[in-house]
Amino acid sequence: MEILALDLSLTSTGYCHNGETGVIAPKTIGAERLSDIQRKVASLALNFSINAVVMEGYSFASRHSQAHSIGELGGVIRLLLFEMEIPYVVIPPTCRAKFATGKGNASKNEVISSVSAKTGIVWSNPGGDDKCDAWILEEMAKTHLGTSTIDWPQLNKDALKTIDWSPLEELRKEN
Repeated sequence: MEILALDLSLTSTGYCHNGETGVIAPKTIGAERLSDIQRKVASLALNFSINAVVMEGYSFASRHSQAHSIGELGGVIRLLLFEMEIPYVVIPPTCRAKFATGKGNASKNEVISSVSAKTGIVWSNPGGDDKCDAWILEEMAKTHLGTSTIDWPQLNKDALKTIDWSPLEELRKEN
């Protein structure tokens, strides 16, 4: 199963495929930026022959007008995946943090430190935190599917229990 993990952001969308990370950092604004991100995600999906996506869900703590803009980006990407017939799993930010650290309210720095301590991977800027988040999302899918090479503690794996994995399960049945 070829999975693409996405940590959606207007300025630095993190992505991960087979442990390799990157960022989509358009210099445009408004609808042009949404289009740029959409085109890059479509290109990644085609280039990697993706048949499933895991992405971070909305942060309901977003402030000011960013919440609307992030919602637009999320809608654009969900529509793209629907049109490409690529199923996706949405992972709440608290589940991502709990999987990485054992606690759902962990800060970005705690998440990066915990993953670095566990794996030895150093997450540096630009976009280091976005790459790390995308890597964690992919690792969550791998752990759910039983393909992770990392032995995560049960406390961390408990974060997987509340996620709707049915899109991945349907694909697994088909293959």
